[in-house]
Amino acid sequence: MRTAPTIRRELRPGDLGRIIAHHGAVYCPEYGVDSTFEAHVGASVAAAGKRGFPRAGEGIWIVELDGRHAGSLALTDEGERGCVRWFVLAPQLRGQGLGRRLLGELVGEAEAAGYEGLYLETFGDLRAAAHIYRSHGFELTKAETGPRWGRPDITYQHYELSFQSRAQSHNSPSAGSSERPFSVSA
Repeated sequence: MRTAPTIRRELRPGDLGRIIAHHGAVYCPEYGVDSTFEAHVGASVAAAGKRGFPRAGEGIWIVELDGRHAGSLALTDEGERGCVRWFVLAPQLRGQGLGRRLLGELVGEAEAAGYEGLYLETFGDLRAAAHIYRSHGFELTKAETGPRWGRPDITYQHYELSFQSRAQSHNSPSAGSSERPFSVSA
């Protein structure tokens, strides 16, 4: 029998370091990026940690499997918009709807917190993740291909979600969305 993952919503000592290490352990072998990718993640984690993350209007989702770190997702306050950060799941947890559920909860909390919208940065190889982002209303607004993180070509992407645009599309007569709200118990 397979153990179900647990979702923890509070940050504990060591979690920020595990988020950084997990990104390196997953993305380096899967996508051929080098340690500069892990450093890139580390810089954003350190900046958030220095300012007291998570503060009001922010959130952390730590995914654990058998008591070990197996994924993360975060919402950081960037002024009028929130930022989706550090979204990664261990390979054995993918394809089960967990990522979609977690992102749905984050989007709902961000909207309830009064953000005008959300943004996130990712790269083009993460096609399944892009599908999840688009299913929640995110739109690709910028893509730049070039050398990055030890690879000669990688497409860095910027996605945005406007809650005003989302509300208008959900209220339009042609909005026949099959999305349903859901949440994760923590």
